[in-house]
Amino acid sequence: MLIIGIAGGTGSGKTTVVKKIIQQCRGNDVVVLPQDSYYKDNSHLPLEERLEINFDHPDSVEFDLLVKHILELKEGKSIEMPIYSYLTCSRSNETITIYPKNVIIVEGILIFTHAPLRSLCDIKVFVDAEADDRLIRVIKRDIVERGRSVDKVLDRYLKTVKPSHLQFIEPTKRYADIIVPQGGDNTVAINILSQIIEQKLKNSEHDTKHSY
Repeated sequence: MLIIGIAGGTGSGKTTVVKKIIQQCRGNDVVVLPQDSYYKDNSHLPLEERLEINFDHPDSVEFDLLVKHILELKEGKSIEMPIYSYLTCSRSNETITIYPKNVIIVEGILIFTHAPLRSLCDIKVFVDAEADDRLIRVIKRDIVERGRSVDKVLDRYLKTVKPSHLQFIEPTKRYADIIVPQGGDNTVAINILSQIIEQKLKNSEHDTKHSY
């Protein structure tokens, strides 16, 4: 099993990189665990407080559960991945059943801030992008997907997103084995990553055939 960690700032293009890798690989052999699914459940808090949570701080993520789930997948067990809603800032009562695959992609802005999670990643990728490009993507995404106004997005960016990026996310670039500038537009880096995954899948098939 190959575990790939893909980190980078909010709006850097991580999700696009992941989608393009899956498109180039055999999707049936790859499973994605988004960090976003593992944000702590905040349903016990009043909605006003939930809306002020800093989702760019490592304390907002239940890393212990994410690590536990990766270890269970490595053992060949299925897991129940949480479903998180940004609109209510809480977890759904429902979960998504995830089965072990040859390749696990763990994707999220903060995944390299957690040492036990970093140590599980066979390949660590940091998707890099200019601050203004990231801000434009964040504005578009938060208005469309999360129902926020432009003023709210900019206020949040200045108060939490930018400071947290500089404090927690940018420093984790040093842990990366591969840095991908220009996010999803960097076809060369995506092709290289896809080739590494394909080779791993071929090796797994070869090992399986020769184990009988």
